[in-house]
Amino acid sequence: MTDAILVLNGGSSSLKFAAFHGRGELHLLVRGSVSSIGERPRLHVAPTATTPPFDRSLGEQPISMGKAFEAVASYLADRGVLRRVRRVGHRIVHGGREFTRATLLDERTLEALRRLEPLAPIHQAINLELVGLATRLLPGATQVGCFDTAFHAVQPEHARLYGLPREMSEQGIVSYGFHGLSYSHIASELHNRYGAVAGGRTIVAHLGSGASLCAMKAGVSHATTMGFSTLDGLVMSTRCGAIDPGIILHLLQDRKLSSDELAGLLYERSGLLGVSGISGSMQTLLASKDPAAMRAADLFVYRVGREIGSLAAAIGGLDTLVFTAGIGEHAPVIRQRICEAAGWLGVALDKGLNTSGEELVSAPDSLVDVLVIPADEERAVGSQVFGRYSV
Repeated sequence: MTDAILVLNGGSSSLKFAAFHGRGELHLLVRGSVSSIGERPRLHVAPTATTPPFDRSLGEQPISMGKAFEAVASYLADRGVLRRVRRVGHRIVHGGREFTRATLLDERTLEALRRLEPLAPIHQAINLELVGLATRLLPGATQVGCFDTAFHAVQPEHARLYGLPREMSEQGIVSYGFHGLSYSHIASELHNRYGAVAGGRTIVAHLGSGASLCAMKAGVSHATTMGFSTLDGLVMSTRCGAIDPGIILHLLQDRKLSSDELAGLLYERSGLLGVSGISGSMQTLLASKDPAAMRAADLFVYRVGREIGSLAAAIGGLDTLVFTAGIGEHAPVIRQRICEAAGWLGVALDKGLNTSGEELVSAPDSLVDVLVIPADEERAVGSQVFGRYSV
């Protein structure tokens, strides 16, 4: 029986997990999640070639990430997977300038990653909490960090700089970019489809609770909408996206907001939730007849369309447009509206294909291939761990 790699991907309201095995090639053993941790948590396991589907309530009350992890560990132990785990791969949102590839998580590394928590306050602490939980449960397993920022580390310097004094850039105040594990998976899928050109000049739209775009050439990151923190770029579920820095000064100086109040406003009470006053869920907004819901959806589409134009300029045109993550995969009306906004670039959507669950959804006369590819950060983590620390 081969050893296994366990992958943990913790978010603000969920814990995704997967286990892989293999020697020459990575194979999926099990994949699942604990969802709605802060409401009515459920443990769901998707069917695979070796695992039947499983779905169970974890109660009517919120649970901690620790309890969610216990539920996952119990499920894996009952099915004989946990005892096979020799490597644990962790999705970690921020790797800073130092960590640009899969890295062993020793105490020195963990201390450096803790210092980055203010730059990704929603996720970084959760990611590192899971490292501690996995270390205590599996003391003999090697803990490996894989970083969302790493994929963008190859960007040209001018794509990472801000118009700030040079010493600040040298101290690490630069654009890092995020969702890199998702983009890494998409780049791999594009390589499988197109070969070494990997879709040519490509923009990938990772549209979920957190949202960003990435411009690639031959599968390599050249520009992205998130920057120094996960607040930048697109309007998101509860995050504001890019705003005039003067607004921050106004809120601090004239409105007298504290730094904690400002962080709560920008990370938790803005975005689709703030604009609509209804919900941060795009599904909920699309189902609503309230004009405020439409206003929020309109703003989301407008900002995505505008940033597609910006990124197309950065890479000199557009050959392929990819949608991924929750909204990107499951909201065909949003895909359609975004493609209409990008029509001037030669993007043309086939409305029938767009609603049929196909991967290629562009019209025959489209100058740009439009694809819908499911996000798989867990496989990206597993592949990095497998590639560097083969079991």
